[in-house]
Amino acid sequence: MVYSIHTIPKRALLTTVALLLMVFCPAARSAGQAHGKKAPAAAAAKNDLADQISGMYSFLREGEFVQITVEDGKVSGFVSRYGDRDSDRGAFLDQFFSKAALEGKKITFATKPVHGTWFEFAGVISRGEAKTPDKDGYWNIKGTLKQYDEDESKHVAAKSRELILKSFPQDLEENQHPD
Repeated sequence: MVYSIHTIPKRALLTTVALLLMVFCPAARSAGQAHGKKAPAAAAAKNDLADQISGMYSFLREGEFVQITVEDGKVSGFVSRYGDRDSDRGAFLDQFFSKAALEGKKITFATKPVHGTWFEFAGVISRGEAKTPDKDGYWNIKGTLKQYDEDESKHVAAKSRELILKSFPQDLEENQHPD
C-alpha cells in the first residue's frame, strides 16, 4: 500500500491557525482582531518585511555572501567567505550566526568564531533600487560591520567599516503556480 504525503504551504497553515485562534480565543477577540478586523498596519508591515527579507546578500568580496533566514520571527543564518589567514587563505569558510535579531527594520547578528575571526553587524533594512525581487539589490541592509581577529597569543584586534549588504536575486518560481 502506497501512501502519499501532502504538505500544506506554511502561509496557509499559519493563516488557518491565526483564524482559529481569533475565533476560539477570547483574548484575541477582546484585542479587536476577530470577526474580520485587520491587525494594525504597522504589525502587518513588520510581518511582511520579515517574510520578504530572507535570502542571500552580498558580503565583502565577490563570491562571498550572507544568508539571512527569518522564520517565525527568529533570525538565523551564516556568512560564507574566503579565509584571510595563512592557514586558510582562499578556503571557503561558513560562519553561522551565534545570535541575531530583527526589530522592525533593524537587524543585528554576530557570527561564531572560525579560525580566530568573527563578525558583528548592525544595520537597517531598506528597499534598494531594483524594481522586483528577482533582481540584484531589491533589499539593502546598510550598517556597520565589526571584524574581530584573535592571534596566537589571544590578543584580539577589531576593525569596523560601513557596509551595504545587497540582496541577490530571489527565485520567484515559489510564488508562481502553473496550474
